[in-house]
Amino acid sequence: MVRQRLTVRTRVPGPRTFDEDHDDKGPSLRDVSEKNTRGAAFEWLLMLVLVGYAAWVTYYFQVEQLPPPLSGIGAGIPGFAEERAYEHVFALSNLGPHPVGTSALDDAIQYVYSELMQIKESAHDYVDVEVEVFSPNPGLERMTGGVFFGKSLVYTNLKHLVVRISPSDFMEAKENAILVSSHIDTVITSPGAGDCSSCVGVMLELVRALSHRAHRFKHSVIFLFNTGEEEGLVGAHSFITQHPWTYSIRAAIDIEAMGIGGKSLLFQAGPDKWLLEMYKKVAKYPSAQILAQDVFHFGLIKSATDFQVYVEVGGLSGLDFAHVENGAIYHTKNDRSGHLRPGSLQPIGRDLLVLLDNVALSDDLPFLSNNATGFEQMETVYFDILGRWMVTYSLRTANTLHVSILIQGFILLISSLYLSGLGIAALIELGLAILTIILTWTIASVHVFLVAVILPHASPFPIPYITHSWLAVGLFGVPAVMGALIGHSLGRALLKLYIAKNLDKGSSTRFSKELSARHVDWHAERWLFKAGLLQWMVVLGLGTWIRAGSSYIALFWIIPPAVVYGLMEAQFSPKQNLRALQRATLWLSMIAGVVVSAVPVIRLSGVLIGNLARFDRNPGSVPLWTGNALTGGLIAVYVCLTLVYLLPFAHRSGGLGWILAALMSVFVVTMGLVITQVVPAFNDHVGRALNVVHVVDTVNVDSVGGFPSQKISISAGTPGGFEQELNSLQGENFTCGKSIDFVSHYVKSGCEKQLENDKFILKGQPMLNIEKDKVNKAGIRVTSVRYTTGSSIRWNLAFNTTAVQAFKLETSSDRQVLVPGGAIEGVDGWHNMQFISGETQGPNDFYLTLYWHPIADALKTNGDNLLLKLRTDVNLVTPELERVLMKLPTWCALFGKSTAPYPLTYLAELKV
Repeated sequence: MVRQRLTVRTRVPGPRTFDEDHDDKGPSLRDVSEKNTRGAAFEWLLMLVLVGYAAWVTYYFQVEQLPPPLSGIGAGIPGFAEERAYEHVFALSNLGPHPVGTSALDDAIQYVYSELMQIKESAHDYVDVEVEVFSPNPGLERMTGGVFFGKSLVYTNLKHLVVRISPSDFMEAKENAILVSSHIDTVITSPGAGDCSSCVGVMLELVRALSHRAHRFKHSVIFLFNTGEEEGLVGAHSFITQHPWTYSIRAAIDIEAMGIGGKSLLFQAGPDKWLLEMYKKVAKYPSAQILAQDVFHFGLIKSATDFQVYVEVGGLSGLDFAHVENGAIYHTKNDRSGHLRPGSLQPIGRDLLVLLDNVALSDDLPFLSNNATGFEQMETVYFDILGRWMVTYSLRTANTLHVSILIQGFILLISSLYLSGLGIAALIELGLAILTIILTWTIASVHVFLVAVILPHASPFPIPYITHSWLAVGLFGVPAVMGALIGHSLGRALLKLYIAKNLDKGSSTRFSKELSARHVDWHAERWLFKAGLLQWMVVLGLGTWIRAGSSYIALFWIIPPAVVYGLMEAQFSPKQNLRALQRATLWLSMIAGVVVSAVPVIRLSGVLIGNLARFDRNPGSVPLWTGNALTGGLIAVYVCLTLVYLLPFAHRSGGLGWILAALMSVFVVTMGLVITQVVPAFNDHVGRALNVVHVVDTVNVDSVGGFPSQKISISAGTPGGFEQELNSLQGENFTCGKSIDFVSHYVKSGCEKQLENDKFILKGQPMLNIEKDKVNKAGIRVTSVRYTTGSSIRWNLAFNTTAVQAFKLETSSDRQVLVPGGAIEGVDGWHNMQFISGETQGPNDFYLTLYWHPIADALKTNGDNLLLKLRTDVNLVTPELERVLMKLPTWCALFGKSTAPYPLTYLAELKV
């Protein structure tokens, strides 16, 4: 056999000529390289778009796609028909706003009562439908959880409708019941189609359907149509503490709304898991996310529902559902039935009907505990997958699983270090990969923060994406991706530099220059992939530590990537040749995480952006960029977490510059749409939340005649100035930058217009007078104050807790005790008492006994000598106020809540 010698000819390098890079036969090497670079950039951008598209398709399929609404004929007599439920929503919302103490609420109660009586008359022969008008005694609500800390809520003259459905031939069924609850009343600024006429409509249809099914039941079902929810949950409190049927209630289901339309979301469940497991078993359209429960319980959303009363006061377990779509129109004039998408009521109606049917037939209901200890004992993890299946397991199981995954993850990490040599070099490489993750987060956060700060100065409105939430993707998502890419690139460069240095030292004879460069790239890619796994392990560990049920999301970003990497990419020997990570590794690693996290991420973002419409609880108290920083920060977190496996692929073939250029163009276009208002910040369907009030200030009297000053006050829950509004109010002489204390909240920066004194309006002003002030036998200073609230049936009284340690409240006419006394706690030095009467002729003359702190004399030296602050509200639009309201742009929407003032409000105070 003759061997042939392979001869390799070389030439001495010399100056490169044009012909060596290019000839007439084809493109230059530079052109080819640039084409490859553009192709790599396009490929990565396509992958990014596909990830976003996959998330959106998942969200659409799971949330946006609603089942067809059933008609009465389609559902049949014992079935749930959205068509019938919608008729109630339409009728109730057409009554307009119907807050507590108004004739409109009386009309709403009468409508519901008439419908219930018709249901009673047409019920199955062996079904007993009991309908009761319940008028509770005056009461006091003091809860310690959430927004109710430091508050006393006093109520009187409320009216509720209570229904009990049970088999007429089995009296024992009344001994155990499940409660279904919602509220009829609305805030003063909203017709309440979503909050909560949609809930009442669902409940009326459930009552009708069950009236034809309950003859088989072993237990009863109680429905509470309460009033007073919008005044601090006092309706549910009065029922659960006073009604004789409450002894039989074993569990509760609350139906609420923080928007209108879409699938109703199960966002609180427990503490006992039995009802949740039953819902999982029977639900055809499950919609449940424990992430929403975590957000609610950690106080990231300052709100509450009747469910808190049933758990904290009633000791019950249960389920809490809410519509969360269109959150920006919540509690405004735009909460109309036209925004209720067809199919929104059918899923919750059908699933609750089957759930109640199964619960009422269950042998387990009588054994449910009714001594729940509070929200901190919520012990079940739950979520749905694609709106078809539901997963539940205990928090203890979750903790065990998470710890196991973390231990295995660290074992795999140590194994990886061992295969890399387990020397100082491997540890440094790991450290540089972690540094890359840190730089990714840092620069992404800096980018979105800069946008958050710039946006209020560049746009006519500081938060221009409330109406069109998709703008947030271009305004914050794109800069976050750009920052993540830049940070990732910097960290990767350092990592590559170190790897190349070690390669030159130990492996220079084994690799060609080109192969060495590839080896460095591939080695860096693998370390960055592992760092992504480590990042998600940290998230899992932190979530487990703070007992966040939503930590399960991290599992889908840890287990699939670890398994895929182990099967397709793992090196089992330091001598095994490296290769580039496969694209299949990327997709198989990400698909489960994208599918599982898409809905909670998008829904949480939607809820947050909707809440920005009323973000400034004390108007003018936070910087204009704060809301943007929260939105941008949340989006930056999403980007850095979910793209951690995709980012290393952006550096292939040097396409990063093209990627950044493409992203920058998207950002510039989005900013242009916002700045030019081509896409307006608000419209006739989603408005800016305002409070416009006629204020009678008895504290600051005018210089002529000594009368209380009167003014129109404008403040906004949506951050921003009033330039656009004042353009429509020319000639009204408003002055901005004014502050005013509304007792329940403080306006740091608003607009005011001084008014001439209206003597008719002055007749309703409150009076505060000290009748007695002495030291009792125990050495405690006791002050007796008599005060009148004029024509107001709704007022707020704040106590300086530096001076007052307890108080007692009585009506002056018959000395009926409304607040028996007891120690009080405050927030920022003030304890707030809210009062509401369900009748226009409610009590307006009160006797207040104050018990002082022994050290209260310190007030005389620290200059804080204000003892009481009083605000009384009257549901009256004065001519001056009406003129201002008529001139405001149509995209302005008055916003109401339990602590917000009514159109006419009086301010008074009492000093030490």
